[in-house]
This record gives sequence, structure tokens and C-alpha cells, in this order.
Amino acid sequence: MARSYWGKILRVNLTTGKISVEEPDALFYRRNMGGWNFILEVLLREVPVNADPLGPENKLVIAPGVVTGLAISGASRNAVGAKSPLTGGFGAGEVGGFFGAEFKRAGFDGIIFEGASPKPVYLSIKDGHAELRDATHLWGKTTKETLQALQEELGDRRIRCSMIGPGGENLVRYACVMNETKDAAGRSGLGAVMGSKKLKAIAVRGTLGLDGADPDKIREMARDLARGVQAGELAAGMHKYGTGAHLEDFIPVGNLPIRNFRDGEFPAAADISANTILEKIGQGMEACYACAVRCKKVVKTGAPYNVDPDYGGPEYETIGSLGSCCGVEDIEAIAKGSELCNAYSIDTIATGVSIAFAMESYENGLLTKEDTGGIDLRFGNAEAMLAAIEAIAKREGIGNLLAEGTKRAAEKIGKGAERFAMHVKGQEYPMHEPRFKRGLALGYAVSPTGADHCHALHDSGLGTATEEGFMPNAGLRSLGVLEPVSVESLGPDKVRAFRYNSVNLVSSNCIALCQFVPWTQQQRADIVNAATGWDVSPVELFAVGERALALARLYNLREGFTAEDDHLAERSYGPTADGALVDGGIDREELREAIDTYYGMMGWDDQGVPTAATLHDLGISWAVAYLPK
Repeated sequence: MARSYWGKILRVNLTTGKISVEEPDALFYRRNMGGWNFILEVLLREVPVNADPLGPENKLVIAPGVVTGLAISGASRNAVGAKSPLTGGFGAGEVGGFFGAEFKRAGFDGIIFEGASPKPVYLSIKDGHAELRDATHLWGKTTKETLQALQEELGDRRIRCSMIGPGGENLVRYACVMNETKDAAGRSGLGAVMGSKKLKAIAVRGTLGLDGADPDKIREMARDLARGVQAGELAAGMHKYGTGAHLEDFIPVGNLPIRNFRDGEFPAAADISANTILEKIGQGMEACYACAVRCKKVVKTGAPYNVDPDYGGPEYETIGSLGSCCGVEDIEAIAKGSELCNAYSIDTIATGVSIAFAMESYENGLLTKEDTGGIDLRFGNAEAMLAAIEAIAKREGIGNLLAEGTKRAAEKIGKGAERFAMHVKGQEYPMHEPRFKRGLALGYAVSPTGADHCHALHDSGLGTATEEGFMPNAGLRSLGVLEPVSVESLGPDKVRAFRYNSVNLVSSNCIALCQFVPWTQQQRADIVNAATGWDVSPVELFAVGERALALARLYNLREGFTAEDDHLAERSYGPTADGALVDGGIDREELREAIDTYYGMMGWDDQGVPTAATLHDLGISWAVAYLPK
């Protein structure tokens, strides 16, 4: 029967050079779907307890989902996972572009990399065949240089690559894995894992058909969504601007991180917004594979920065992290920072927050000009921000300290620097303010990957009601969250809304579908069924997300995390210096009660440990063996 998965997973031992193919059964695919669940099975079953994240015992997993590669909006994505060198716990990132679809069309459903190569290598894959090749000549090259060299070497301009630049090679703890030059599996430091294994790139070319079990249904759904986007009925803002438009509207509510989450006023917010960027330096909008939403900005500038449009353009997280969080008001400098991060393969979020941490430490005398190598590392200094990016990627001077992330950098600096370190479990805050969005406060605290906005609840706008009195968010309504929830709430109503939303988003990280494409719960199930020939319901997809979160919790518990690690950065418990949140701050006890309520709703005990009954109920009885003794 035609279907959207091949039943073939590559296993690549980089120490020995051996490549083998494993063939899981249909039950494996239906239980896991791909993404997080596949990654977590490997990490729990195969990576030893307390393994060095940058050592050969760690394993790097490339994990598309059962819908990846279908010609329908949102199905471009693949997950990447390993033990995180940034947090020491579960590490995962999801990424779009074109690599994931090309990889699936090359005849495989995933890759497990183990061991470490004695010299730089890349993996070449084409239509069911894979081989390791020497990459010594590619080591040190940027992502664009690497992509161009591999396309020339392999004689095909249609080659797609997942790769690292110098940031990954130099083991920056928040290095990312880049799909070509514009799309990043940005969080958790997975590029550093790739670098530790001397794996420069995965180059793929796939020409095998991947139409799914019901290609007519897939084409019909793809056309319907594309018509809705073109008519302005679906994803209108994303289609026009991508993320980050009209940031001046963020200021009155306090949702724009300013100067390391310290301040609340930023008069230049409109000047760095996506609509302004597109107006002044934009070249247009692009899409991931087969996607009608086209939410990706492309920018270009001349002197003094000469920003290369081949590296895309800054989305909201980058605008916030390299812009307002560092106090930088120059959109061309922000665009250059985005280009550098993509070229060097380092996470723009962690990079910007680490630089903002250093700026505040510098302004408070905890770092000196001698420490920074002469860089005047003050808020608002665009040249200093760019110089710091270069130093981080190359691990030179102050960059060697900041490449460790804010948690480790603060511990090394001492003198109270920890109060400036904006992280959870070692991973830097995204560009969303938990003192405003209380659903994010809970989400950052309990996220298995550290502070992360992509599987949390953005709860602004959920406090109003429809004419019938229902929750305004259709996605939450369809999950059974029927009543509006106040943004200030951290009570059981907010916890329930967060839980349902988070589980749902994590399930998308497994199947894998982009959350920027407005598919309903039923449509997601319809896509999976048209892809696989199964009879999946939205309820079953929800259980897929619950499995992933339970397994992630088990993995982190195994690696030494406890309920005491579920908290926010110290700054979040107090107000901003000025602006909308001058009287803000998360109440510690209220957040702790919300976390305890979340544990209970997830079927975990009062220490956040999934119960055996919960694991049996989720159909992952094998995981009972990994419960803490």
C-alpha cells in the first residue's frame, strides 16, 4: 500500500564508518509518528546515564514525521535531537525549509548518528543509498560556502543540506543545525553535538515518489488552504509580514523584551518591526517546501553591512534578541546579525540573550573592557553586538565565555552575575515576556528543553469571549477548553488551557506539521490518515504529544533534574524598571501551585514523576523501566 513512510531508518556509526538500515514495524510509526518520540526512544534506550553531551556516547537523531515531505502546507519539517550540551537534558529543535522533504523522498524516515569521526565527514544520501565522505576541505566554511561546495562536488544544484558552520565546529553550546542557509533547528545546542562528532553536513537528493495513501485528499486539502491564504482568510498576517510586525503594539502591554528583560520602554519599537524591515530593506517573502503561507522574510542591504539575501532575513525572535533585548535600534545591523548567526550556525535567541547578559554585566562593572577585548559592550551599541557574534562563533576573547551560555558564564563571572542570566535549566529565554503572558511563565518553568515558546501557551487575547461566551481561540475550543481565561491567571483554568495547548503543539513536533499553518485538529488527523492510510483521530494525536512529554520528563529525571529545576529566572519574579510591567512580577507561590496542578493534570506525582499507571495508559509500558528507583 502506498504510504508516507518507508519503514527504513539509517544508523550511522561515525567511529567505525559503518552504515546500516533498520526496519521498524508499523506499530512503531503509529505510536511515535516521528519527531520527539523517535528521538526520546533513542536517548532513553541507547544513551548512557550522565553521558557527556559532547562525547561519542551521545547520539544525534534526525527525525522527520509521518507527514514530512507531502506536497501540502506545513509538511516541510523535521526534528533534530540529542542530549543537550546547553542544559544537560533533553534537547530538540524543529526546522522547516526543504531538507526534510528531500530527505524523505530519498527513501528514509530518520537517521541515528552514533560515535564520533576522527576527521570531518559528511553523509551523502541519494534515493536509498548513503555513504560517508571526507569533509576536511569543508571544515571552517560558512553554511553558504558549504552548501555551494557540496552542490558543486556532487554535481547537482538541487542537493539539499542540513549542516553546521564554524559555530557548531567550535562547540558553541547553543550552536544550531541549519537546513540550507535560512532555516534553523535553533535551540538546545544540537549543532555543537554535530561538531563534536566531526559531522559537517548531510547532503541529500531524493527523487522517489511520496504521495501518501490518499494523494487526491492531500491535493484537495492543499488547494483549499492555498485558496484561503490567497483570499486573505487564513494566516493573513503571517503571509504578509512573517513574524514581528508592529512591535510598537507590544510596548503598552510589556511583551517586548528590552535590555535583557530589565526595562519596559523602547521608543524605537516601530523602527525595528517586520513591516518596517520589509518596507526599507525587504526583498520579498519566501516559503518552505510546498507551503502557501510564505512567511519567511528576505532582506538585502548595501554598505556598511552588505547583508546577503541568501541568508533570508530576521524573524521576530531575532529582531527581539539582537534588537530590543540588546537595546539595538538599527534594522540593518539586526539583519547583519541574523546573517552572521545563520552563516556560523548559532541560535539567534541564545546569542542575543547571552550578549544582552554581557552588556548588563559590563554596565554594572562585572565585566571590564579588558575582559571584552576592547569591545564597548553597552546596550544599544550595534557594532559591539556584531563583534560579539563574531567572537562567540569563533570562541575568541569574550566570545569563548559567552559561547558557554548565560548560566555557565554567570557562574564563572560570579559577583552576583546570576541575577542577569535569563534562562531556565540553562536555556535562554525566548523573546516573549512571562510577566505578561502567564501561560508562558508556566511553560518556561516546566519545558523539558528549558525556556521555550514553541510548546507553551501565548495567552494574551484569550480573556475575551465570542458572542456565545466561548473561548476565542478555535484550536483550544476544539480541544475542549471552552471558557475564556484571563491573561493574569495562574489558576487551574490557565493550567488546563496550557496543558491542552502544549500537548497539542508537541504532537505537531512528532507528526511533524508547522504550527504557523492554521490546520484544525480534525484536519491534522485527516492529513495523517491521507498520508498513512490509518484511521487516526484527534484524540490519538493528542496522546502522541502526551507520550512525548512523559518520555522527555523521564529522560530529564534520569539525568538528574528534579521538581526544583522547574522555576524561572530570578528577574521574572520582580518588575521591570519602567513601562507596563513596572508593577509586574510572577508570584513564586502562585507559580509553584500552578506547577503542582500541572503535574497532577499530566498524571505525574507531586515531584513531577510520571506514574507507572500513566505510562501504561499512554501505551508506553516499556518506559516504566526508566522510572526513578
